[in-house]
Amino acid sequence: MDTSENINQSTRVKPITPEVVTRPPPPAPPRGRRRYFGCLGWFGLLVCFVIIVLQSLFILVQGITAGAYDVSDSIQEKYVSHEKRGRDKVAIITVSGVIMNGDGFVKRQIDRAKKDDRVKALVLRIDSPGGTVTGSDFIYHHLEKLRDDKGIPIVVSMGSMAASGGYYIAMAVGDQENSIFAEPTSTTGSIGVIIPHYDITGLMREWGIKNDSIASHRRKQMLSMTRELSEEDREILTAYLNETFDRFKQIVRLGRPALRDHDDQLTKLATGEIFTATQAQRHGLVDKIGFVEDAIERAIELAGLNEEDVRVVRYAKPKSLFELAASARSVGHPIDLAGFLELNVPKAYYLTTSLPALISTSNNL
Repeated sequence: MDTSENINQSTRVKPITPEVVTRPPPPAPPRGRRRYFGCLGWFGLLVCFVIIVLQSLFILVQGITAGAYDVSDSIQEKYVSHEKRGRDKVAIITVSGVIMNGDGFVKRQIDRAKKDDRVKALVLRIDSPGGTVTGSDFIYHHLEKLRDDKGIPIVVSMGSMAASGGYYIAMAVGDQENSIFAEPTSTTGSIGVIIPHYDITGLMREWGIKNDSIASHRRKQMLSMTRELSEEDREILTAYLNETFDRFKQIVRLGRPALRDHDDQLTKLATGEIFTATQAQRHGLVDKIGFVEDAIERAIELAGLNEEDVRVVRYAKPKSLFELAASARSVGHPIDLAGFLELNVPKAYYLTTSLPALISTSNNL
């Protein structure tokens, strides 16, 4: 055999086979011990669940006992001041935000107070720039009816703003003296009507856009922003507006006896101008500068109630889980897309702005 061949065979590298190392599995805990801790964990969760349910039931029973819940209209009655177990009630009805159709939470508050025999007086808390003519008149009508049917006084407490339609509903106090209170920084007045209209025909000509809508009559589109408002259409809308304006002034006469026989003074005030609280008091639009506590004391006085036996309450609308989730996802006020479709509808507003009510409010007035 060749010596070089032997050398090559001896120096040839042999492949190394990897050695598989097997390790024993970790020892399992004793079966009895694992079962013991598992049962204890499930038992703890069950105990926590039972405690939560019992606490919820306890709170609910307390609320029902105190008259805080009414399943029929889903309104919560919350204690505000004076005696928690007072026999008689002064109910605070809240009107907040832009007034739309009126048949919403405000109406439910009115209905709740109407069917409660213990309610002896109302405090109408207003923080609103107004809204639609129909919505404002709807709320005013039902407040007036509640006042007359139950024979109870209504006292108004104005928040940051009670203007236009907000001032309109304040007239539900009737001819009762010292019944309208405005906070020192309140804004009120704005007695007037507006029909919003926007003309973008110049922009359309510039961009080569035309309105090609088909309508049963040209007046069907007389408030369309894509058409110029003719003099004939303007006269029609002015007559419509004047009728609603006359009603506004008549409602003011019913709620402000001092202006009832002074049309010249009312004409000077009914220009859509807004007033501070002190200006409004000087013109006779409000009676007193004060806060909601002052309005409550006046309501107790007018109803002839004993302060030591009066429970002051307000109404709150509970939110469903869906509403809470929706509000958590939204930022600010949601845009009401339906409002865009109403831009061409001839609609009048008792509203302290020239813009249509496109932003919906959380109180669903």
